[in-house]
Amino acid sequence: MAMTGLGVFDSTIQKTHIWLNDIMEELGWKDRQRAYQALRVTLHALRDRLTVEEAVQLGAQLPMLVRGFYYEGWNLKGRPFKERHKEEFLAHIHSYFKDDPDVDPERVVRAIFKVLTKRIPEGEIKDIKHLLPVELRELWPTEPT
Repeated sequence: MAMTGLGVFDSTIQKTHIWLNDIMEELGWKDRQRAYQALRVTLHALRDRLTVEEAVQLGAQLPMLVRGFYYEGWNLKGRPFKERHKEEFLAHIHSYFKDDPDVDPERVVRAIFKVLTKRIPEGEIKDIKHLLPVELRELWPTEPT
């Protein structure tokens, strides 16, 4: 069924819904808006810790609609962030959901990383993990999904 009348748009909307459904399943959520917010804030936090080249390579693997909000507001000045600790990374997620006490930032990041591992080629995930400090690598699933 065509939503927009343009196959490329319908396809990216469908793929984005699949990603959001995966996130909602991982987190046990029924709220698609909350899942979108979790994906967006986690992708931004990850993007800002990658080299520009690796951030662009990751962006190329995302569905077109997800790619749009991945790049939204990207400022290369001062990037990549040099944070080395998990708590610093999770603080970015926490600050976004600070008014939602039911959201566990580490659980959100682990769920998003699990979906990325499921939906993005293994070689790209390895490249991303290689660039991250050990504490952040530990947030990724140990086995491909």
